[in-house]
Amino acid sequence: MVHRTVIDTEQLPPAERFGMWLDLVARTAAPLRIRSAHQHDFRARAEFVELGPLRLVRYRYPSLEAVRTAKLVRRTEVDFHMLALTTNGTGIAGQAGRESRLGAGEFTFYDGSRPHEVSHLGDGNGAEHAASIVALIPYGSIPLTPDRLTPLLAGRMSASEGIGALVAQYLTRITSYPEQYQQADAERLGGVALDLVSTMLGRYLVAEDELPREVRRQALLAQVRAYAQRRLGDGLTPATIAEAHHVSVRSLHRLFEAEQTTVAAYIRELRLERCRRDLADPALAHRPVQAIAARWGFRDKAHFSRAFRAAHQLTPQAYRTLHLQQARIVNSPASEVNPGPTY
Repeated sequence: MVHRTVIDTEQLPPAERFGMWLDLVARTAAPLRIRSAHQHDFRARAEFVELGPLRLVRYRYPSLEAVRTAKLVRRTEVDFHMLALTTNGTGIAGQAGRESRLGAGEFTFYDGSRPHEVSHLGDGNGAEHAASIVALIPYGSIPLTPDRLTPLLAGRMSASEGIGALVAQYLTRITSYPEQYQQADAERLGGVALDLVSTMLGRYLVAEDELPREVRRQALLAQVRAYAQRRLGDGLTPATIAEAHHVSVRSLHRLFEAEQTTVAAYIRELRLERCRRDLADPALAHRPVQAIAARWGFRDKAHFSRAFRAAHQLTPQAYRTLHLQQARIVNSPASEVNPGPTY
């Protein structure tokens, strides 16, 4: 039969299972940093099926969160994409500024050479196992370049209709019954899988291309805004945002010209609004002003003070004092009012 390798953590005592899984992931071509609420007894299984250039992995694991950080990307050279089919549970996939929520019967797509995030929860409030089938697709094995595939990263693709259903059925069948196929047929089976996957990805790219230019612009703008809001505390610059979305800095500036603002101004306004909100929050009255500023990306105290005063006509401390006083007045017991005689 085709070459198959099985890793099952239940072969070990409960205390050693999560460590075994971390070691397995660390030795893969695209290692991830993993967290799980079930690490005290991590019952997981991975089945690897080799089909020539294509590797299929059938996973079953407790609810988990995983991230491929920029540091891990720099440490490991990866030259393949990952097509992931959720077969049980729900997941959240994020890459290149895009984020999608996935249910059973949906594909998502990653580039292993870029940072990405994934959360996968089992059914029953995370109590049951999550499951997926992942195809590792080497660069050059399908007639679509990595740059051409960028619009599909962390997107959703149906596995229940059309060509997606055919791809899902094929991958599920092979990983469920690998003993029914001969090793001599592995290369051909892998070629069929790659043809099916190429067709499916190509169909979704055509759909992307057919979108009107303004719709694509608005979609990219929404991705950039969401990315900036998630990363306000980081050292955001037009260059880092452009790099994360695989566009030039010039294109990023043009994107915001239609919004009558600049990228830098948009980031500054977001940061000032988050600072304003925190300074007016009585629950954060104990936190120093500069700590709030630093949390939202203002590292220089003088610069923050000038920017805040220009936006709100008050220094940060004066704004905080005023609004905390108003909050105390609003929340204090109302003065008793003599209603006058009753009859």
